Amino acid sequence: MQPKHILDGYRVLDITQHIAGPTVTRLMAEMGAEVIKVEMLPYGDPTRLGAFRRDKRSGLNIQHNRGKKSICLDVKSDKGKKILKELVKEVDVVLENFAPGVVGRLGLDWETVKTLNPKVIMCSISAFGQTGPLASLPGFDYIAQAYAGVTDMIGDPDGAPSIPQLALGDVGTGVHATCAIGYALLHRERTGKGQHLDISLLDCYFHSHEANVELYSGTQGKVVPQRGGSHHYSIVPAGVFRSKEGYILIIANMERHWDNLCGAIGRKELVTEERFTNPKTRMHAKEEIIAIIEQWLQEQESDEAAITLLQEAHVPVAPVLSVGEAISHPHLVERGTVRTINDRILGEFQIPGNPLRYSEFPEPLPLEAPFLGEHNSEVLTRILSYSDDEVAAMENDKIIRQTTY
Repeated sequence: MQPKHILDGYRVLDITQHIAGPTVTRLMAEMGAEVIKVEMLPYGDPTRLGAFRRDKRSGLNIQHNRGKKSICLDVKSDKGKKILKELVKEVDVVLENFAPGVVGRLGLDWETVKTLNPKVIMCSISAFGQTGPLASLPGFDYIAQAYAGVTDMIGDPDGAPSIPQLALGDVGTGVHATCAIGYALLHRERTGKGQHLDISLLDCYFHSHEANVELYSGTQGKVVPQRGGSHHYSIVPAGVFRSKEGYILIIANMERHWDNLCGAIGRKELVTEERFTNPKTRMHAKEEIIAIIEQWLQEQESDEAAITLLQEAHVPVAPVLSVGEAISHPHLVERGTVRTINDRILGEFQIPGNPLRYSEFPEPLPLEAPFLGEHNSEVLTRILSYSDDEVAAMENDKIIRQTTY
């Protein structure tokens, strides 16, 4: 029988909230895994309180939790802890993203988990990791970003550092964790052994430095990476240029791109001028080069016309699209990078699609975000063999909860 997707048959216990952890299980659900999402009484995942809501239904929660089965549980109660331990025995992966030590107080430290299920893969996601001087501190995406030397690289060189208005660290850490889980499952297939994965936002953010670390270390601190604002601090030209109608991003970091750019803007003589002949000399002429390019852009009929000329010359170039413009861009729509979904309450709207593409599974799965506790009965009766009466009693005792949003 053909599996519905690459992770069909794998079961995941998802004890996560916010963005980083749910990113992992969102990707795994998109790949066909059965994800049981444990939400804490009384309100569930904090994303259910997202800014865009209708009839108490959150768009943020829908985006990050489609395809999962929700059980809403009092995890601090003896009965709730018992249910968690019973579920550990029935899954391939346990995922949690609490501060180190918290999941242990729920009775699910790694020593206990591996005793309950020696073949399970347990993945712990945290801001700073399970060990080290910072491990016990609370933290979120931007906190880890600051410690990683990343925030210091964002913003104008003469101003304060900036923060990006998107969850680069949370999502990036989620992708790193998904990768680690996949390889841990492969290792288990070969050896039968489970293991514990320690994935932190700080580690993943620091991993994103493509050259800054080796540049600073290799020169013994003589070269200090610094904020470049709208333009890269060590590559010219590479940045956001003021155009006739807005802004255009251009990168000409390779000699052939520089040659092509000079030809496209009608300034082929720049290629042989001494102050522009190589990357190092162009760095010293940065402001002049920016002025030349921006003058040419502002002389063009339109931004679209300028981009077309540069694209025809094989110069790496892009319009600086807004979120609204990106959502409707034909390339993003055709590839499913932007995906239109239809929710039971919110109706039709767009979310980011699954970036993982498999030739054997070309079509996205028809997934739906769960109501809070929607799958209490299914999970407890089908997987743990509780009776309907026992489930009803737990609901009456406020061990579990269910809503219609």
